[in-house]
Amino acid sequence: MGKKMKKLWKALLLSSAALLAACGGGGGSGGESNLQYRITLTTAKSQLPINIGNYPAGAGAFAPYTTTLYVDARVGSNPIPGGEEIFGCNIVQGLDSGALYYLDGDDEHEDEDGNQLPFRSVVLGANSGGASFHFHASNQAGTARVVCSVTDPRDRKVYSASVDIVVGAATGKVGSVTGIVDAPGALLTRDTSTRLPYRNSIGLQAFVMDDANQPIPTPSAPNLQVSIRPIGPAAVGARLIQGNQSGSVLQVRTIGGVGLFSLSSGLNTGSIVLEYVTDRFDNDVTNGIQDPVTALEAVPVNNSVAQAPLSLPDLADQEAVVGLPFAAVFPIQGGVAPYTWSAIALPSGLAISNDGIVSGVPQGPGSYSGVITVVDAQGTKVSGNVKFTVAAGASVPNPLTVNGCVSNGTAVCSLPAGNVGEAYLYSLSVTGGNASDPVVWTFAPATLPAGLRGSSTGNNGVISGTPTASCNARFLVTATRGSVTVTQQVAVQIGANTAACP
Repeated sequence: MGKKMKKLWKALLLSSAALLAACGGGGGSGGESNLQYRITLTTAKSQLPINIGNYPAGAGAFAPYTTTLYVDARVGSNPIPGGEEIFGCNIVQGLDSGALYYLDGDDEHEDEDGNQLPFRSVVLGANSGGASFHFHASNQAGTARVVCSVTDPRDRKVYSASVDIVVGAATGKVGSVTGIVDAPGALLTRDTSTRLPYRNSIGLQAFVMDDANQPIPTPSAPNLQVSIRPIGPAAVGARLIQGNQSGSVLQVRTIGGVGLFSLSSGLNTGSIVLEYVTDRFDNDVTNGIQDPVTALEAVPVNNSVAQAPLSLPDLADQEAVVGLPFAAVFPIQGGVAPYTWSAIALPSGLAISNDGIVSGVPQGPGSYSGVITVVDAQGTKVSGNVKFTVAAGASVPNPLTVNGCVSNGTAVCSLPAGNVGEAYLYSLSVTGGNASDPVVWTFAPATLPAGLRGSSTGNNGVISGTPTASCNARFLVTATRGSVTVTQQVAVQIGANTAACP
């Protein structure tokens, strides 16, 4: 039955009920009484978890973010007369923490795809003096207050009841800090004439969130310290600005968890690396930082706008120490910002962010040959090789190895050869790490030699398929167990042709 036909039947039923009531038929009432109306509102659950996954509203044990509310009105001990549109209920506080739902199967309360619709207010009929509806939590902590009202038709007096529902809980302890750069996400150098939307100064916002991913309460003193790290030429002459503060370091007081400031470029191109620091101990950076929570962000600086091809200059060799924090930014030239970064074959414990920052804690000594790739806003892609030398330092307990190979980014594990047209199967394994943690395998490039594919079976990485071309295949295999990662170059000779596979 279509939605229009359902609505027609509903109108006919309501008309019939009204006719019966006019003729003396229909349901009874509480009878004539001089007693006032009494209304109550209760909820099945007065506290709900934060709905961080934005799960839809529902009822039952598998709907932990939804509660049922019950409204009831009586005259003395008798229920009020029944009918349509008797109760009006709405959220008067905490609308951002949730919404009201009917969950009654009525297509007027659903979208075209049958999904339940949220409401800030609902109108309910009364059956035996009562009705029910639902409240569904959102992803923001807070206290929602729901009020239901009923009007006594005898004297038009309105009676109300309310209930509070707590969604999640804000811990007040800093859990994370992240930054957002104003569009277009890049700067021109100081002496470059401005070509909008690019300019020499840009606005930034930093979000300080608690353990429940809720905005940190507004403090009385600055709770965010921002500084320009002296990495690369673009940092020279750059400065941070907010109010009467100007320089390489400033302290900001967040409002609603958000801190606002500006960044001005210097004379050089490259990337300006900003470091955000908050204090989990007391959310105050003016009295010393006892329990730091940090994050890095890179802002590209160009001296032209889409006038030079994208390029990665010669990447300088990097030196790091096992067990000690490491961070480096790689300069780019030309192209159109913003840029997207990726890397393969980095030392274990290091990773690259989408800002072009390679950071982490190296886990094994040795010489590593990595590949850095950057893509600009127009889709142009360039790659460059970079050498990492990691010195022995703090020891890494029980490091991972692939089939006993030493993972230094250049040593190759040679697997059994295969033949064109014949099924190939080889299982890779690792030793080391915490044996209770599962092993996750990834293969790069994503497309292995024609006819072969990479997959996982249990803790083993599997290379299988039927080769279709004769060549010498080389690719990277990465195994991750818990917080320990190892990347190994692997070679498979297919047939007699020793040329590299395309």
